[in-house]
Amino acid sequence: MSLSVESFDGAPEEWDAFLADLEGGTFCHRYGWRGVMEDALGHDTYWMVARSGSGAVEALLPLVRVRSRLFGDYLVSMPFLNYGGPVGTVDGRRALAAWARSEAQRLGVDLLELRNRASLAGTDLDDCSRKITVLKPLPDSRDELWERGIKAKVRSQIRRPMKEGMDVEFGAHLLDDFYGVFSATMRDLGTPVLPRSFFVRTRSAFPDSVVIAVVRREGEPVAAGLGLSWDGEFEITWAGASRKHSRLAPNMLLYWSLMEECLRTGISVFNFGRCSPDSGTHRFKRQWGSEDQPLPWLQWSPAGVPSTPTPDSPKYRAATSIWSRLPVPVTNLVGPRFSRILP
Repeated sequence: MSLSVESFDGAPEEWDAFLADLEGGTFCHRYGWRGVMEDALGHDTYWMVARSGSGAVEALLPLVRVRSRLFGDYLVSMPFLNYGGPVGTVDGRRALAAWARSEAQRLGVDLLELRNRASLAGTDLDDCSRKITVLKPLPDSRDELWERGIKAKVRSQIRRPMKEGMDVEFGAHLLDDFYGVFSATMRDLGTPVLPRSFFVRTRSAFPDSVVIAVVRREGEPVAAGLGLSWDGEFEITWAGASRKHSRLAPNMLLYWSLMEECLRTGISVFNFGRCSPDSGTHRFKRQWGSEDQPLPWLQWSPAGVPSTPTPDSPKYRAATSIWSRLPVPVTNLVGPRFSRILP
């Protein structure tokens, strides 16, 4: 099949209509991210489609260039998110992957990374398996999930914050409460937080998909999460919990309440998001009776760069330690300047 690759210049609704008809699409591929990446983070974007000889769209690919003198130059689909990479027919995906490699070489980037959720053979890109995502299929009812879907130990941990009188609130208006908890958690982890404008823009771009949940103790936000739904699946993409209240396990109530909300709204799969295998985060996600799904990302680097910058790298370990001891107002002021260039 003869395919051509070209920049997409149609309406956002047209892109999303193509996406809905193509196999393998995720919320990370939606057109609204283009505005988020350009307006909130200031990055160059490339929204590409592969077309057949008749002009039919066979596959699509959103790409974002994230570059800085400090951390490097990266071409990623999709940065700051867990998935991306070309979606559609196999031939269309291969055509877009080949175009992305050619474009990465032309731009002279340090690393091209296509964060595929489904494997793609037949390219000249390198396989990367350093990340997984963790999924939990949900039963038909809340009672079934409580009695048979999670272990007794997990139920006990959920009851602890309930006994402390903690409650959970849902709503798009809770963004500031979410950001307060999330930014403090990121400081504790030694990681710069994304700017508040990123989440404001995300909420505006996807009002039909964004879910924000906040756990309170005596009115104080002590855990919070923000995630997005797409095609029967919900992913909790960003979450945090107060270190001061960690012994009361407010994060367990947060995740349980989000699962209840998924059941209420007809979501059939709860996605805990990506993590490194055998990490502490991975163990937290696995205790819920979930299943690992490898993420078959594809990469190309002229100098053998193994990944985008990560706080786990020895290169940044000292900076992470210092960052975790700074006051939250300072990290919230300075952090967004760094986080927008850490894809």
